[in-house]
Amino acid sequence: ALREAGMAVETDFRNEKINYKIREHSVTKVPVIIVCGRKEAEERTVNIRRLGSQNQTSMSLEEAITSLVDEATPPDVKRKLAAKKQVA
Repeated sequence: ALREAGMAVETDFRNEKINYKIREHSVTKVPVIIVCGRKEAEERTVNIRRLGSQNQTSMSLEEAITSLVDEATPPDVKRKLAAKKQVA
């Protein structure tokens, strides 16, 4: 769904421990890491970690998609979309 929204997405299905993968991606300065393990998949949730923060936020998959797409949309594009909605 994030790819369909035009966002750059990489998946990491390697058979490594999750903490190793998080550390590795943090070192390479990945700005947002979305963690979805077996438990999260069953509950349809994800954990979001941001570069430079040890905190992680848990939310539904749908909330995460909406939030990240909104965050990545430049303000001028948001204004244009809002103007189109008012006209329609």
